[in-house]
Amino acid sequence: MSRDAIVLLGVNHKTTPLAVREKLALAAGYEEPLRALGQLEDLREYYLLSTCNRVEVLFTCRDVERARDRVLELLFGQAITKAEAEQYVYRYVNAEAVEHLFLVAASLDSMIVGEAQILGQLKEAYRHATKVGSSGFILNKLLHKSFSVAKRVRTETRIGAHAVSISYAAVELGRKIFGALAGKKVLLVGAGEMAELAAEHLVAQGVAEVVVANRTLQRAVNLARCYNGRAVSLEELLDQLRQVDIIISSTGSPDLILRKEDVRSVMRERRNRPLFFIDIAVPRDLDPGINDLDNVFLYDIDDLHNVVEMNKSERDREAVKAQRIIAEEKLKFGKWLANMESTPTIVQLRAVVEAQIRAEVEKTMGRFDGMDEQRRQGLERMVAAITGKVVFPALHYLKTDNHCIGMPERIKTVRELYLLDTTTGEQEES
Repeated sequence: MSRDAIVLLGVNHKTTPLAVREKLALAAGYEEPLRALGQLEDLREYYLLSTCNRVEVLFTCRDVERARDRVLELLFGQAITKAEAEQYVYRYVNAEAVEHLFLVAASLDSMIVGEAQILGQLKEAYRHATKVGSSGFILNKLLHKSFSVAKRVRTETRIGAHAVSISYAAVELGRKIFGALAGKKVLLVGAGEMAELAAEHLVAQGVAEVVVANRTLQRAVNLARCYNGRAVSLEELLDQLRQVDIIISSTGSPDLILRKEDVRSVMRERRNRPLFFIDIAVPRDLDPGINDLDNVFLYDIDDLHNVVEMNKSERDREAVKAQRIIAEEKLKFGKWLANMESTPTIVQLRAVVEAQIRAEVEKTMGRFDGMDEQRRQGLERMVAAITGKVVFPALHYLKTDNHCIGMPERIKTVRELYLLDTTTGEQEES
């Protein structure tokens, strides 16, 4: 009568180098691997998450080892060897799987602790699972609980209050220079993940316009569309400097894309209105000499790292509070699972006891369906009341926390005492 196990398999930035994670990322999206997982008879419910920093599969099953082997072969078998899978893929079962999912949702397992992006990625992955019908009663409850845990951590701690990502630190510096960022125009040079994170933070601060310049114009168009902005080519960069207030550059160019003399000429046309540059590219996109110009402010990735480091200690203190919340919520979910485990026994126990009481009453009083309505209802109430009193000690035993006796043992005891695994459920006469 034991329940299905909850299993989580995965790799992330802590356990696995980028060269291996790149092989495992779901380049074709979620639909195809989810449908493939559906062909594995070992899995009851399943859910899949893939981001740049992690690939994780969450599922329920009866035989953990067999299901693990088949899932690894299906998802990773063509990309990495069995030896690599053993080395890099972590496995969590039941309470450990629940705790890991909560840590991920609350961004405590992220490369940048406290970043909010992972919760959106979890919800997006869940939408794909529900679309193909792979998340059932247990995983629906677990995933929704992970979302509420993340919300509670955000509400009760200041885990996200301090800049500990490069992109967010860039936005904080911009706010210090200009005061409020509302009404400012921003130019993103490059359309990668850093630029996207910066855009999200900037839009949240109420900037007036986001312009995206990228070598591949289509990527610029795609990113600009997300923020109701506009896309331009890199060849238009100098023209755009005349109009914007903040420039965040994060290209993969091996050479400088803007030099001091380029910006000097633009500043004359701007009549020295302040211009704020943030260079988060490695190698650098912007000439360090730009910072020598009047009313021009240039910060590079080392400057931003200093901001990040100052804030990390504060966020680490908040992370301790978040860990305590996750521990509490893990215990609550564990109790829910335990109650789920005992439910079939409780239902069967009530049914067996009620049938026995009803049979004894009918021996004395006659069949219920032959009685008048008032008398029948009275006897039905009596049977229900006696049933409740008879099963109460067993229910109390099952539902009361007992750290000495686990739920499986308690269920086994009740089933043996009430002969629930016999064919009739009737107690033998001595």
